[in-house]
Amino acid sequence: MTSTILETEGLTREFSGFVAVDGVNLRVETGTIHALIGPNGAGKTTCFNLLTSFLPPTRGTIRFKGRDITGMRPAMVARLGLVRSFQISAVFPHLTALENVRLALQRQRGASFDFWRSEKSLRIYEDRARELLFDVGLTGFADTVVSDLSYGRKRALEIATTLALDPEMMLLDEPTAGMAHGDVDLIVELIRRIRDNRTILMVEHNLSVVEGLCDKITVLTRGKVLAEGDYATVSKNPEVVAAYLGSADA
Repeated sequence: MTSTILETEGLTREFSGFVAVDGVNLRVETGTIHALIGPNGAGKTTCFNLLTSFLPPTRGTIRFKGRDITGMRPAMVARLGLVRSFQISAVFPHLTALENVRLALQRQRGASFDFWRSEKSLRIYEDRARELLFDVGLTGFADTVVSDLSYGRKRALEIATTLALDPEMMLLDEPTAGMAHGDVDLIVELIRRIRDNRTILMVEHNLSVVEGLCDKITVLTRGKVLAEGDYATVSKNPEVVAAYLGSADA
C-alpha cells in the first residue's frame, strides 16, 4: 500500500505577470522514482525551487509527509528530509572527494560546519564518508581533488554529499545533463542503487533515462500539468507528443 510523501495543491509562481508555474497539483508516492519532464521553459526547475523553498509560491500549498512546509526556510526543509541537487554541480573543486563528503557530514554537529576545527577532530566522520563514496562508486577516488574528476564522477560526488544529509526524499535536477553516454550509464546505475528506502523526484531531459528509471511521470508545459502516468501512458498521449516528445529538442 502506497502513501503520499510530497503533494502540492494549486502551486503557482508568477514573475511580474508571467506565470511560470500555474496551479500545479502534484502527488509523489513514497518509495517511487517520479520524473518531472517537459520542454524548455515548462516550469520544471521553478517547481523544484518552490518545493524546496528557494522561491516562495505566489499561491498554493506544499505538504511533505503531511506537514505544510509552504514558505518554510530551505534549511528547515532539508532538515525534515527533503533535499535537492542542482543542475550545476555544487561541490568544492579544490578539496578531495573525501573532504567534500566529510564537510556534508559535519551538519551532524548542529549549525556549525567547523571550518576552523583541527583535522584530527574531523576524523570521526571519515568512516561514514568512505561508506558514502563506496555507495556512489567513488571508492578509488577518495583522495582525488574534485577538479580532476570527470563530470559524471563530480555529479556522483554531489549525490554522495546529498546522501550525507540522510534524506527521505531527494530532488535531482537534471542529473545526467551534459554527460557522455558512459557517464549517463554511471548515474543511472547510481540512482538505482540509492533508491532503497528513499523517494526520488527528478527533472530529466533524457527520455531513455526516464523510461528506464521512473515509476511515474508528470509532464509540464507552460507551467501546467499536461499529463501524468507511467512512460507507456504519457508517451502515447497525443498532447504530450505534440508539446514535448515530438519536438526538435526531445
